[in-house]
Amino acid sequence: MDISTLKKTAVDVRIGIVEALHNAGSGHPGGSLSSADIVTALYFDIMNIDPSKPDMKGRDKCIFSKGHAGPAQLSAMGLRGYFPMEDFTQTLRKMGSKFQGHPNIKIPGIEMSTGSLGQGFSVAGGMAMANKLDKDPGKVFVVLGDGELQEGIVWEAAMSAAHYNLDNLIAIVDHNGLQIDGKNDDVMTVNPIAEKFESFGWRTSVIDGHDMEAVQKALSSAKESSEKPTAIICETVKGKGVSFMEGQAGWHGKAPNDEQYEQAIEELKAAKAALA
Repeated sequence: MDISTLKKTAVDVRIGIVEALHNAGSGHPGGSLSSADIVTALYFDIMNIDPSKPDMKGRDKCIFSKGHAGPAQLSAMGLRGYFPMEDFTQTLRKMGSKFQGHPNIKIPGIEMSTGSLGQGFSVAGGMAMANKLDKDPGKVFVVLGDGELQEGIVWEAAMSAAHYNLDNLIAIVDHNGLQIDGKNDDVMTVNPIAEKFESFGWRTSVIDGHDMEAVQKALSSAKESSEKPTAIICETVKGKGVSFMEGQAGWHGKAPNDEQYEQAIEELKAAKAALA
């Protein structure tokens, strides 16, 4: 998919996120919106996948270790054709729905139920190791939040991945600088991120996580990497695309009301029109 179309699709992903969370009346818009460009590039350009065959041999896998931001992944998957989009937007977090607040393995295409921070990264490393043993060409992409890097299990997984030369593992850090309690640097600084991954034996790059061309280029390069796992640090804005949510820690975990929903959708539709 060309860059222009990817940009428009990313807006559609954001619209799906806002609609689903508004209908649910709860959820996590901030980190979902900040990772929308990342998931768009993954699902519509980078990953070797087939929505009609979600369990196909040799497929690439995406683990959302920052499970609270799962609506970003689900919105992209709905648009990509894994399931009807309205199933996600209308039943997210509703009683009896398989679309829970976090990724649920009962959904076709979801590789792991996540939510407990750090665990998705460790399991992704295990999947990458299994692919090596099975001579499976599939790559394993794992999306982490920056606040998630405060978990010790993250660095155990990073050490293990480098030790076993898991060059089929690509970690993507959504570095928006905020978490539920405020700024990362005030709660427990995670910087310098790239240097930490490098010291653990990873190949690293730092990019603008909202520059679609940069995201696509970095992910493509990571797929071709050999000998080392790759960490891509994406500098992003929490709540990206909705003016009153951008850069606000308060929008980590609450849904927009009716008035806020209308404003958000209007802004996103205007942004998409400007890309035409």
